[in-house]
Amino acid sequence: MTDRSLKGKTLLITGGSRGIGLAIGKRAAADGANIAIIAKTAEAHAKLPGTIHTAAAELEAAGGTTLAIQADIRFEDQVEAAVAQTVARFGGIDILINNASAVQVGGTLETPMKRYDLMHQINARGTFMCSQKCLPHLKKAANPHILMLSPPLDMSPKWFAGTLPYTMAKYGMSLCVLGLAAEFKKAGVAANALWPRTAIDTAAIRFELGGEAMIKHCRKPEIVADAAHAILTRPSRECSGNFFMDDLLLASEGVTDLSKYAVAPGQPLLLDFFLSGGPDGSMNGYLAFPGG
Repeated sequence: MTDRSLKGKTLLITGGSRGIGLAIGKRAAADGANIAIIAKTAEAHAKLPGTIHTAAAELEAAGGTTLAIQADIRFEDQVEAAVAQTVARFGGIDILINNASAVQVGGTLETPMKRYDLMHQINARGTFMCSQKCLPHLKKAANPHILMLSPPLDMSPKWFAGTLPYTMAKYGMSLCVLGLAAEFKKAGVAANALWPRTAIDTAAIRFELGGEAMIKHCRKPEIVADAAHAILTRPSRECSGNFFMDDLLLASEGVTDLSKYAVAPGQPLLLDFFLSGGPDGSMNGYLAFPGG
């Protein structure tokens, strides 16, 4: 497979109204892809930027054909309707991006069950359900991919102590990679995970995990989008069951100068959660994620 373009491919992206999901959509749109985005936000939020409508406008401007769907992936009927709308509009689904995620980094006693339920309903259950509903269509595609925005599975107790509810929910997404890759190998449907080496400038960082002071130590969402594009344009039968890191993936594609992705070039970078060092395992040039 030599064509590294997503032109004419149909992507369904959960949580696509802002941040990493939107960046992945815009990279695909630049190729001329069809992009359906599922998100809850249809009206402007006081703090969070972006709605399904502003995202659709950005994707159209980037060169894509879009379908904006207001839906909550906690509800089966809404997911089924979103998949049906996507297939009716574009004729099928080639790629599913399981990007939607809820986060609260807190300990066992500090996590209300309502928040616990939200993280598990969106992260683990939502990823499984969206995959389940898209798979009949993905099995018909020429080069089908499912991509989870989830971390490598590291069973070190430090990722569970103090953050057990969130870790369980995110690792649930990663377990879907292992299961789906093996179950649908013969069908040629790829399932992979992608995780950024560093914290990314998103609403989660700005409003949940550290605020503006952390942004200068982040990279831009475009690094994840470029890495995702590299995965999604690989042959699905030859690229499945992997837990990719954005920087190592880009290096394998010949991209080693990552300075353009830095929010504030020259500043030390903040390692993302679930990671203990840079590509060489050291902390050179990196700051540890608080609590990590």
